[in-house]
Amino acid sequence: MNPDLQLLQPYPFQKLARLFGEVTPNAALKPISLHIGEPKHETPSFIKDALIAGLDGLANYPTTIGSDALRKAIADWLQRRYDIPALDAKTQTLPVNGSREALFAFAQAVLDRSRKDPVVICPNPFYQIYEGAAFLAGATPHFLNTLPEDGFALNFSQLPDTVWQRTQLIYVCSPGNPNGRVMPLAEWKTLFELSDRHGFVIASDECYSEIYFGDEKPLGALQAAQRLGRTDYRNLVVFSSLSKRSNVPGMRSGFVAGDAKVLEKFALYRTYHGCAMNPAIQTATIAAWNDEAHVAENRRLYVQKFEQAIALLTPVLPASRPDAGFYLWVRTPIDDASFAQRLYRDYNVSVLPGSFLAREAHGINPGAKFIRLALVATLDETLEAVRRIAEFTQKL
Repeated sequence: MNPDLQLLQPYPFQKLARLFGEVTPNAALKPISLHIGEPKHETPSFIKDALIAGLDGLANYPTTIGSDALRKAIADWLQRRYDIPALDAKTQTLPVNGSREALFAFAQAVLDRSRKDPVVICPNPFYQIYEGAAFLAGATPHFLNTLPEDGFALNFSQLPDTVWQRTQLIYVCSPGNPNGRVMPLAEWKTLFELSDRHGFVIASDECYSEIYFGDEKPLGALQAAQRLGRTDYRNLVVFSSLSKRSNVPGMRSGFVAGDAKVLEKFALYRTYHGCAMNPAIQTATIAAWNDEAHVAENRRLYVQKFEQAIALLTPVLPASRPDAGFYLWVRTPIDDASFAQRLYRDYNVSVLPGSFLAREAHGINPGAKFIRLALVATLDETLEAVRRIAEFTQKL
């Protein structure tokens, strides 16, 4: 077996299952789950209809690069959404089976094992796929702690130049998971300069980009590159998904876009990886990227939940609305694992301890004494869960 498999840590939800297995939840209360970022809003009917309409495609082998119509739909959406010049659909876009699959596979294609001690940099807390991808590509992950005192910014000075010199890939997430922060243009400028200096590739995870709360849309990496004159998107690849935007996590549909040279090699890797998108899914995906009305309605539901949930929480916990995304990242008055376990035991509400999403780095675990609440359930369920959390906190 691959010895690097031993480096993989249990997934946060495995840790949570063990934590909750030590107690018995209050059976008098209906269980409510806020621990996992699985959208619960209804899948739009037109997407289901398009999926059915595409079923005849099951008689054909799909190509790794997807249909011309699909790649054009992706390129057109990027142009509309970010107000950028049209990408070359054939060389600068590629459909993938959800951003998770692509984020993992990307490291396997990018990392050069022949270079000594390759490094992959990740934000901390982070989506654990980044770390696993690094280990199984033969690299060492290094972490940038995102801290409340820094406004959850990526403080690039945390790592010495000797680490940056060995860096081949950096994962960034904007809007961030779990803090919901959107990277500003100045931060992108610094990151691009580091990439130019050291030659590493930037993987920008933007799967939460379409859940925001005002009129200002979150800045995207391709958009930032254009504003800074990087029209070739050199060493930059963006990852996006329909899961959160269109409430279709089961479709496993997303895309990557950016540097044509990098995507050419990634497409070659994927040809052998055997991950072509189902033709029926491609048909439904085209329909989803071509419609914005359902996305606006999705945002409206999240805005409503965040406004009411924060109003209930703020008297007892320091909850504030993120820049974007559907998570609340909330500091706890006691140890985060203890908070989550006791809340589950006494109030039958599951939340995710922040320390489970992070690693000890630079002397601290930056997720410690935080919990992540995924406001993905219905409004009524979400508010009931928040009321229980507030009552539980008041009794601490």
